[in-house]
This record gives sequence, structure tokens and C-alpha cells, in this order.
Amino acid sequence: MSLRVIDETPKILTSSNDLEKIIEDSLSNRYVSIDIEGNGFFRYPEFVCLIQLCVGEDIYLVDPLAIDDLSSLGKILDNDKIVKILHAGDYDIRSLNRDYDFSFRNVFDTSLAAALLGSKKLGLDSVLKEYIDADVTKDKKLQRSDWSIRPLSKEARKYAADDVRYLFRAMEVMTNKLQNLGRISWLEEECERLQLVKFNPRDEDAAFLDVKGSKNLDGKALSVLQSLYSVREDEAIGRDRPPFKIVGDSVLVAIAREPYSNYSEIKGIGMWGRPEVSKRIRKIVIEALNKPPVERPRRQNTRTNVMSNKEREKANTRLKELKEWRKTLAEGIGIDPSLLWPTISLDRLSKDPSRFKEEISEPRLRKWQYLEFGKELEDKLACLQ
Repeated sequence: MSLRVIDETPKILTSSNDLEKIIEDSLSNRYVSIDIEGNGFFRYPEFVCLIQLCVGEDIYLVDPLAIDDLSSLGKILDNDKIVKILHAGDYDIRSLNRDYDFSFRNVFDTSLAAALLGSKKLGLDSVLKEYIDADVTKDKKLQRSDWSIRPLSKEARKYAADDVRYLFRAMEVMTNKLQNLGRISWLEEECERLQLVKFNPRDEDAAFLDVKGSKNLDGKALSVLQSLYSVREDEAIGRDRPPFKIVGDSVLVAIAREPYSNYSEIKGIGMWGRPEVSKRIRKIVIEALNKPPVERPRRQNTRTNVMSNKEREKANTRLKELKEWRKTLAEGIGIDPSLLWPTISLDRLSKDPSRFKEEISEPRLRKWQYLEFGKELEDKLACLQ
């Protein structure tokens, strides 16, 4: 029998006084579910447009666009005695840190819990259906709508409320399952890492190097890409639109690769294909071609020995066997292989099986991974040397 979906549309908190009262009343609760909505598909830079809280059976929609002072919310977020329940909370935590400098302590992420329980689908609607049999359909149009627009419709308010309405019940069920499987410590470590994430501003001078498809560009093409990226960034900020809605990365790379081509024929060129705009872009491209080539920073290679073809072949064979070991082990306990041991770690070990003790101190490796599977991996490596 499916859990009854509640058809409620909570009102929105629009004053600091109302928020402070709700926060003070919530401090005695052990659990608070939280989610946010942003406007990254429509505005640039994006910002938090709505904060949803569920305390007990009560749901509150906090409007950060109407409330000048949200600092009282920190009394909950940074409170170690209150468990903050989120779903796929990395985005929420980073966004609230970016816009309000909030920090989190004591979190429970239902998406991480579902992954460690072996769930194949990790979307909120799928997780709620699997663990508490709640039929919550998430409207994709609302998910990708502009949440900065006011007033919010009844449908939008219900959508936002449903993001937090059932998280506590899901957490209860998932906690019991994780405890029965002996995996609750796995989740605790994952959540401890999650609560430490912060918003890290990108390096604006080097951001163009992360454009998809740019890795094989030569120095002259990178110089063009750098200039085009800057033009798109300025236009995105000026028009308050996400960069991908100005032109996509593929357009920047196509022009950088073929600077003298007919820009209007490039797929997805949009407004940049108009004669007057295309003329301006071509001028920028020619100026970039006259600049010194851009050199992509080389990754530091701590390995002093260059592998021979024979050694590389052996390493590839080891990596294949290590991945097969991981896959077999993961299938046995019903989780995705990537959760069991990091691929990048297996790659390093395939090249040098003797570095196992060094490997277990790598930041990406979890303590629970080493405790649960380290001995088996060490034995496997001994057989491969």
C-alpha cells in the first residue's frame, strides 16, 4: 500500500521575525529536513531562491529574496545536536555556503544512504518509492523553472514542500537497513565528509581550460578559446543568463579549432551567428591569434620512472584484474563497484602494487573502504606482483 501523498501548499515565510520564531521553536527538535531551490538555468550568477524546512510535521518555505537577515538559520545548520536530513545535499550545502557563509554539522543524506544500500536509482522520487512507498512525482518543468519569480504558484510550493516532506520517514527506514547490514558507519563517514564541503570560487584566469573538448587544442587555439570564454562570460553577466544559454562549450571549441571558418554554419551558434555579432567575434579571434600561444599547465608527475611498453602492458592487465575483483566483490554485497574502492587508486596500484601502504593514506580513500576491503585487496595485489 502506497504512502498517502499529502496535498498541502505551505505558506512562505517572508520576514526575519517569522523566521527567527520558527528557528527558536525548532531548536528542541532532533531532526530537521532541508532543501533549496536555485535559478541556475535562468540567471547568472545563480543564487538561492527558496529554502525548504520540515520540522516534525510542519513545513516552512523560507523566501531569501524577501528576508534581509537569514543568520538565525545558522542556529540549526551548525547545531551538532540537530540532524539535518538532505537528499543529494552537496549542491545545497555549497550553495548556502556560497550565498550566506553557512556551515553544516551532523547531516544525513538519503541519496548517499540509498547508494550504500545498493539502490540503482538515486533520484528523490525513486528513493521515496523504494523505501517508504511514497508516490511523489517530480515535475521536470518545475525542477528547471526560474525559482526567483514571484509569486510562486501553488504547484511550485507543493513541489518544493515535497522535497522535504518525507525525508525523515525515509531516513528512519534506511537507518534500520544500514544497521542490519553493518553499513551505518559507512554512511556516517560519507556524511562527515559531506558536511565539510565548501563553495570554492573557480580560478577565473584558468577556467577556460576546463571547457569540454579543449584538451587537444594547441597553444594558438587555446589563446582563441581564452578570449572567447571571456567574451561569453562578460555577456552572460551582462544579460544575467547562464553561459550555456549564450553559446555552448562546443561552439567555443569549434571556433578555436577552425578560427577562419564560417561561424554561421556552426551548430548551436545562435546569436553569435548574426552578421554583426559574427564580425565582432571574428575580430576578437584574430586579435587572439596574434597573441602568444597559451600553454596548458602540465600536471606534476611524482613518478620518476617512465614505464616501458612491457611494464605498461603488465599494468593494464593488473588494472583489468583489479576491476574484475572489485566488480565481483561489489556484486556480492549489492552496491555499485565505484563505491567499493576508487578507480584512481586501483590505477595507481596497478602500476606499482608495492605502494599499498602508501595508498591507504590517500585522501580519496575512506576509512570504511580500507577496513572492509583493504585486506582482500592487499592479498589480491600480492598475487599480481
